[in-house]
Amino acid sequence: EYFKGDTLNWSQIEMTSPDLDGGARGVFMGGSPDNSAGSDEIAYITISTLGNTTDFGNLTVSRKSTTSVSSRTRAICGGGTAPGATYNTLDYITFSSTGDAVDFGDLLNGKEAQAGCSSQTRGIWNGGYQGGANNTIEYVTIASTGNGVDFGDTSVARSAPMGVSSSTRGIAGGGYNPGISNVIDYVIFTTTGNSTDFGDLTVARSSASSGSNSTRGVFLTGNIGSTNMTNTIDYITMATAGNATDFGDMTTTFWGGRGGMSSPTRINTGGGLTPTVINTMEYIQIMTTGNSIDFGDASTLSIRTATSNGHGGL
Repeated sequence: EYFKGDTLNWSQIEMTSPDLDGGARGVFMGGSPDNSAGSDEIAYITISTLGNTTDFGNLTVSRKSTTSVSSRTRAICGGGTAPGATYNTLDYITFSSTGDAVDFGDLLNGKEAQAGCSSQTRGIWNGGYQGGANNTIEYVTIASTGNGVDFGDTSVARSAPMGVSSSTRGIAGGGYNPGISNVIDYVIFTTTGNSTDFGDLTVARSSASSGSNSTRGVFLTGNIGSTNMTNTIDYITMATAGNATDFGDMTTTFWGGRGGMSSPTRINTGGGLTPTVINTMEYIQIMTTGNSIDFGDASTLSIRTATSNGHGGL
């Protein structure tokens, strides 16, 4: 750790670096072009640069409201929905290549809109929607293939929470059941069991974006009820428990993005509903506070998942 002054306090230096051609790679997976039909699109960016998304490949099944987890080498996309179907499908990609996703296994049940958290070893799906708000937590070992395994239960059943990760903790915030929630709770990756209360968001919301480095978890924008939205950005220090703190504001207010991806220094988010579908991408510098900054354009999809090979769980 090193001290950055009274404003920024202590920061952590990771022992390894997720370099991939000069920077961490973030991927968007699935989504919807019109808030109904699903998409099989996978697209990527290099988080340390600015610019538009680039095509990566396709998922095995077209769907929206999917949830992803990742290690430094793999990203796994799980669950989701499309007209007439809810999926338990798990498929994965390898960050260092481009190409179509490969079958990984199945979640315990078909569901959508979960919070994804991951360490280098385990990926966790938290809560979600399965005919109603769900309290199930399940996990996979990312380096292998196989089906989801029961982990425990969330402190509050909710759909569309947001997930952030340190190397030890998987943290979920917000969601709805049926009202909008401000609850933040966490699990320890190396154990199994029920989640523990962490604190509260500054604004109760769901269907937001989120991301983290090894120190901070950040929650960006979101739905505060019906089609109402907030431009709030708030953050937590993941090693301690407590309520979120104001960070700044999003330049574009939206919900349904669910597409946050992180490097050790930046969080990028893109797409969403205003309520029309937008392709805007914006980013923040994690260890500062302030408003978001334009990054580039994504393909016009909402309600999709995102992850990276440089987030705080690694």
